[in-house]
Amino acid sequence: MNKTYVIKQQRCSQWYIIDAKNKNLGRLSSKVANLLKGKNSKLYTPYINHKIYIVLINSKLINVTGKKTFNKNYKKHSGYPGGLKTQTFNDILSQKPNMILEKAIKGMLPKGILGRQLFRQLKIYPNNNHPHASQKPQIISVI
Repeated sequence: MNKTYVIKQQRCSQWYIIDAKNKNLGRLSSKVANLLKGKNSKLYTPYINHKIYIVLINSKLINVTGKKTFNKNYKKHSGYPGGLKTQTFNDILSQKPNMILEKAIKGMLPKGILGRQLFRQLKIYPNNNHPHASQKPQIISVI
């Protein structure tokens, strides 16, 4: 008989730091989503949280290609009639630069309880400053 190997939950967590300065939005967010899911490890299992924490810095310096800085719209609805609000990429980048990366990465994570847990392990900061130096995160360069 064949035996199925089931990995156990990891007790220790890994911390990574990624600089978003002059990186493309879609390429960076797909790499971050794959890292959060644990697809870079040999023991990847889709239903297990691999306790990988990612600190994204310089979120206000993210790039998009083409004319998306002026043409890309973000929509939200209040739930009331006529409650649709739209904002352009530039408006959000000036007001809440973290929201752009949060929305892009959250859409690439699995839906459900595991996706919500993984999203909480993502820390995004608009500048170089972050309070996670005591966790000794490893610097990862994403192309």
